[in-house]
Amino acid sequence: MLILALDTTTRAGSVALLRAGTVVHEHSGEASRTHSERLPGDLMAACEAAGVAIREIDLFAVAAGPGSFTGLRTGIAAIQGVATAVGRLVVPVSALEAIALTAPPGTRRVAAWMDAQRGEVFAQVFDMDEQGSSARPLVDALAATPAEALTAHAALLDGATFHGDGAARYAEQIRTSAHGAGAPHATAAPPLAGAIGRIAAHHPERAVRPHAVIPIYVRRPDVELARERRALRA
Repeated sequence: MLILALDTTTRAGSVALLRAGTVVHEHSGEASRTHSERLPGDLMAACEAAGVAIREIDLFAVAAGPGSFTGLRTGIAAIQGVATAVGRLVVPVSALEAIALTAPPGTRRVAAWMDAQRGEVFAQVFDMDEQGSSARPLVDALAATPAEALTAHAALLDGATFHGDGAARYAEQIRTSAHGAGAPHATAAPPLAGAIGRIAAHHPERAVRPHAVIPIYVRRPDVELARERRALRA
């Protein structure tokens, strides 16, 4: 099975092509250009680099969130368009689940943290299987300050490894928290498209028709929050 996977939750994002669950090509995007400028060209370039035609793709996968609202909408729309054109299904994948899957081999529990900007992180805790090929969520994802996330997930963090760009950004705060001794390594995640494709390969039952992909926002859109602030000041 050929799977084409896309991540647009970060500025650079990434694209990967997998054959039989193994990544045969993966590259990060050019962060100086927007996703709307690079897509769907990046998808076509990945296929060309792997020597396959887009019509040969059996299944598509896309990061459904959380992440940049504009990036999510652009990435989902690009995958929906291409998948619809060739009549294929799409597996929507949580970026936090993908982060957990990129943790170092042997990791048993992962606190996946994405930098949500504005002093917040998107956070979720996962248990990994023995092979490191599956991540089981222990709690729902949340958007909170690092201190709030540490408090909310306190009962689950003993022995956890913090992973993701949010973990890297707030590494010092994690190390000086009550759980720092048990999780001294707070590392950034590599490009996520490969992990997104692996999740799709392991869970083809999650596939939906392209129009049925629903973004995972976790935090309400900035435009809604701004509208509420204006209403309160009126």
